[in-house]
Amino acid sequence: MSSDRIKIVWIYPDLLSTYGDQGNVIVLERRAALRGIFTDTVHVRSDESVPVDGDIYLMGGGEDRPQILAAQRLRNDGGLHRAVEYGSVVFAVCAGYQLLGTEFGGEEGQPVAGLGLLDMRSGRGQKRSVGEIAGDVDPALGVPMITGFENHQGITRLGPGVRPLAKTRVGVGNGDGTEGAYRGHVVGTYMHGPALVRNPALADLLLRWVVGRELERIDDSWAGRLREERLATVLPA
Repeated sequence: MSSDRIKIVWIYPDLLSTYGDQGNVIVLERRAALRGIFTDTVHVRSDESVPVDGDIYLMGGGEDRPQILAAQRLRNDGGLHRAVEYGSVVFAVCAGYQLLGTEFGGEEGQPVAGLGLLDMRSGRGQKRSVGEIAGDVDPALGVPMITGFENHQGITRLGPGVRPLAKTRVGVGNGDGTEGAYRGHVVGTYMHGPALVRNPALADLLLRWVVGRELERIDDSWAGRLREERLATVLPA
């Protein structure tokens, strides 16, 4: 896919926007604009159909009941599945991340069918994971260490069809020393912050996948200061 105009689709902000994850939308818009790339952003509420012509689809965090409702509606709608088949990029956070798998834990920990876009299963752990998280990204993605904030009780087990996004240095992530998962252009993570604000190189990776070329360098001094401050706080000296 190669384009200098990007359509961003924010899926179900009425259900999956608990932790300020609209910041991920704003960062993509801004970093594209700084490079002269136009963006059209569509907010798709849960009573609306998911368009299949988007370039980047975003899903945020949410509570148990909204997560279950989102899963049901997205399975019935089918638009996100078709978009992935067409090669679109997906970036999902926390509850949205769990939705990408084949199964996640419901209100009482019962298994609920996910979207099956990633080969993974999520359930409930013994305690809630709240705090800073940092990890070394899979070298194949060419992205530096990621940093974020996690607030979840999920344990996610990855199948052979996906790769972990990162290996954790600090925090819980998936619960097995890894954080997040990806396959192709579908990426999920437990990181809030929002994730793309704290990790601009990850935002640029998503944009690069869409436009099909390397991106022009931009001034990242302020974003770099935020990353340095967060990493200095959580990593051992």
